[in-house]
Amino acid sequence: MKRIFITVIFIIAIVSFFLFFKKINYKNIKNGNNIISNSTEENILNMNSYKAQIEVTVNSNKNTNKYIIKQEYKENDYAMQEVLQPENIAGVKFNYKDNKLTIENTKLNLQTIYENYQYMGNNNLFLDSFIEDYKQDENAKREENEEQIILKAKISQPNKYMATKKLFISKKTGKPIKLEVQDTTQNISVYILYNEIEIN
Repeated sequence: MKRIFITVIFIIAIVSFFLFFKKINYKNIKNGNNIISNSTEENILNMNSYKAQIEVTVNSNKNTNKYIIKQEYKENDYAMQEVLQPENIAGVKFNYKDNKLTIENTKLNLQTIYENYQYMGNNNLFLDSFIEDYKQDENAKREENEEQIILKAKISQPNKYMATKKLFISKKTGKPIKLEVQDTTQNISVYILYNEIEIN
């Protein structure tokens, strides 16, 4: 009888230890996933520079226009945007460096330079513009699903065509997938798909 009692207590102790260990492991795994998603978000929000090729869709009342654009950005130093498609405006390039804005058409060999030009901080096509709006918006929201982190913010200088933004970030790659700019009626006015992007 004493032997059976000791065996039962021993089995209960092993089962209890197993369940306790499993619970601790589950919590650690859950915390680990949160750490990964939080660091992914922080990498985007604290970036210093990026290079990207984006597909931009602009919706208006009358039509929809699509562009393929190459972008480069370095914090407080340099911003460049070049139109690759459509063919009729390919080669149009905006280059901002050292308080100087250069607009050129590489195909026609035309160039205009603006000295002491204030940086276009509210250019909604650039990723840094979203980051600035997200940091300034006290009511900015963060959502998460199995594959993506979704950051939502109001535009700091809104108009009826551009009022809010949503950035979708891949949990797998840690990179932005797309950016949606919505008008005051919550219709998408600008849709940006990040075909390629490198963030530093």
